[in-house]
Amino acid sequence: MLDETLYKWYSLGWFTPAAFKSFDWEFFFVLYAIPIVLLLFILKWLIGSKIKQKLPVALPKKEIRKHWASYLRIIPNALMALSLMLLLVALARPQRTNEEVEQWSEGIDIALVIDISESMQIEDFKPNRLEAAKRTARNFIGGRSQDRIGLVIFSGDAYSLSPLTTDYELLYKFIEEEIDFNKIENRGTAIGSAIAVGTNRMRESTAASKVMILMSDGDNTAGNIDPVTAAELASAFDIKIYTIGIGKEGKVPFGKDFFGRPNYVENTLDETTLREIAKIGNGEFYRVSDDQALASVFKLIDEYEKAEIKETRYKNTTDFYTIYLSWGIAFFLLYLLSKSTFISNVLED
Repeated sequence: MLDETLYKWYSLGWFTPAAFKSFDWEFFFVLYAIPIVLLLFILKWLIGSKIKQKLPVALPKKEIRKHWASYLRIIPNALMALSLMLLLVALARPQRTNEEVEQWSEGIDIALVIDISESMQIEDFKPNRLEAAKRTARNFIGGRSQDRIGLVIFSGDAYSLSPLTTDYELLYKFIEEEIDFNKIENRGTAIGSAIAVGTNRMRESTAASKVMILMSDGDNTAGNIDPVTAAELASAFDIKIYTIGIGKEGKVPFGKDFFGRPNYVENTLDETTLREIAKIGNGEFYRVSDDQALASVFKLIDEYEKAEIKETRYKNTTDFYTIYLSWGIAFFLLYLLSKSTFISNVLED
């Protein structure tokens, strides 16, 4: 686009094809009159040259020569034609519109509650359940925008790893460096405590929507808070809870024996409790048995929990008709000069 700050009104840059293409024309149809004006002046000149009286003079044909000054007679008409065409350009209202769009949303507060108990080392997910959960959590965070997200981890106890924040790089760092099996000493699975810690993080939130996503692969075997009671407390603070049960049914690989062969253990999951938690929290329960299913569930939750994006449009319109109006007036004044001063004598002789 032509930068108008580079040109004064009298610059020839306003007559380049790039300049005309850069404009929005409020009355574009006026431009169709320009070739009509040009055609009328050509017709006037042709008709005038045909009907103009000529004085018969008996001179040899070879001695009749046109003087160069005779061509100057077209100057007044040319000046008037240019003036009218430029006035038509001005009437078409050339302008440029700069539109700015501001997008904003109120955002959602989300707590990711991740089980780091010993059973999350089971290898029915690649490379194990915890690493699969971490990978999916990273992808989920990467797909959010303007949402505050917090991290809670739990085993025999529950621990708030990160407050609600929009600093996603910090969350990535916590997931990579802080979430591991040795972060909490007490063994077991304290689901009720984990929900309570997540609720405590969000109880003072003023966000339009508050969501907790709980990932676990076992029964509630530790902690002093019953999971159902903790879910009811979360519901009292309008926190929606999604629960995800991780792990395959039956025997699953867990470690290796002396000969390097995989050991198999019986997988247990209190699906009933997780379903009840989701029901109380007005969310959904999902059972996943592989990496792809876990990613699909998070994609589904991501679609469910979208903040409404609002936008405000600002339009700044700048008119440029004064430039062409100035040129038109200048050519009209030159026309008057050519008709009303001694110059007219030269042009008429």
